[in-house]
Parts: sequence; structure tokens; C-alpha cells
Amino acid sequence: MEEQFQLLFDKMKIELSNQTTSITESITNSIMEKMEEKLKPIINENRNLKTKICQLEEEVEHLKKVKKENNIVLFGLKEDEKSVTQLINKIKSVLKEDLDITIEEWEVNKVYRLGKRDKEDKPRPVLLSLVSAWKKSEIMKNKKKLKDLYAKDDFSKEVMEKRKELLPKLEEERKKGNIAYLKHDKLIVKENRTQDKRKRESSSSPQANTQPRKQQIWTSKDNRTNAFDLMRNRSNSLSNYTTNKNQ
Repeated sequence: MEEQFQLLFDKMKIELSNQTTSITESITNSIMEKMEEKLKPIINENRNLKTKICQLEEEVEHLKKVKKENNIVLFGLKEDEKSVTQLINKIKSVLKEDLDITIEEWEVNKVYRLGKRDKEDKPRPVLLSLVSAWKKSEIMKNKKKLKDLYAKDDFSKEVMEKRKELLPKLEEERKKGNIAYLKHDKLIVKENRTQDKRKRESSSSPQANTQPRKQQIWTSKDNRTNAFDLMRNRSNSLSNYTTNKNQ
């Protein structure tokens, strides 16, 4: 009897355990379904907010880029001016003397020194903002002619960091012989087709180049000979026809 009771007890224990597991799973699934239903609007709203934030970040970055498009940063200009007017006149004089480019006062949007003055009397860089993008382009095209100054584009801190990260890759591509340069915060790489063309020309055999020409000349000569023979045959046939007709 005791053994039967023990077996019965074990079966009941197993059934209770199974029932408990199934009840727990059903309750858990029910709770999760309800939570998902309540969380769906929040998740969708979160996705929409992320999309809007990305769009706003792109718009802000675009506005920063547009704002700095006509700016030039000048390095090495001696800092001895006492007013903005004197600073503008100094820049105008340097650009006229070195680049032969004339800048009128109305073409200058703003100009000022960047950063705090150094105790070592090191000249601070100058930010020159122009009204005309064409005038800025003319200066940057001829910036290598500047004798004592160095000019570069005005970029935001984020763009400057990206450009700094791309410098090793830029040097690597140039060592490979490719045409590589930085455009804003991107690395542009183009294959140097001129170099590849020279390699192909140097590797080609001179004999292989001269052989087809000889063949062309000989072919042309054979055609001329055949044409003369054909004309002679035609003249002989015509003379024979005329003689026969007169007879």
C-alpha cells in the first residue's frame, strides 16, 4: 500500500509541477503581450524622434557649411593693427601685392582675429569672411603665390577632426600613385590613368607596333598593282572591240 501511495504522490507532484509551469508561462506571455501593446506607441514615437533628430543634425551641419563657405583663415599676418579698418587694409595690400587681386570694402562681410592673444606675441590667425564666393575662389586658387601668409578654408571642429583622421589614408593613397585629396570631410580618390597608360606604352614591344604598319603598306601596294592591271585589261578589251566593229 505504501508503495502505491508513494507512486500516486509522485504522479500528483509531477502533474502539479507541469500545471505550475504552464500557468506561469501563460501568465508570463499574457503580461508580455500587454506590455508590448503598451510599448508599441512609445517605440514608434522613439523611432520618429530619432529620425527627426537625424534630420535636424543634417540641417544644422548644412547651415554651418553654408555659413563658412565664403570664409578664409589667414595665418602669419603680423598683429600690429589697432582697428578693424587697419586689419582690412593690411589684408587688401597683401592680396593686391602677392596675388594681384583687388578687394573692395563692400566685398568684406567680416574680419577678426581668432582666439586669445598669445604672450609670445605670436600672430593669431585672421578669419576673412567675403560676400562673394567667386572672390574667395580666386584667392584660394592662387594661395600658393602668397609670400608670408598661408590661407586655408574655414571648417567646423567636427570637420577638422574628421579631416585629421583621414590624413593617414590620404598619404597612403598618394603613395600608391592615385590622385587623392580632401573635400570638406570626405576623402576623394581617383586612379591615375596617365601613369597606367605610360606603363602600358613602355611595356609594349616596338616590333609589334611596326609590323602592322608594314602589312598595311604592302596591302596598299598590292591593291594599286591590281588596279593598274585591271585598267590595262580593260583598255586592251576596248581596243579589240573597236577593231572588230570597224571590220
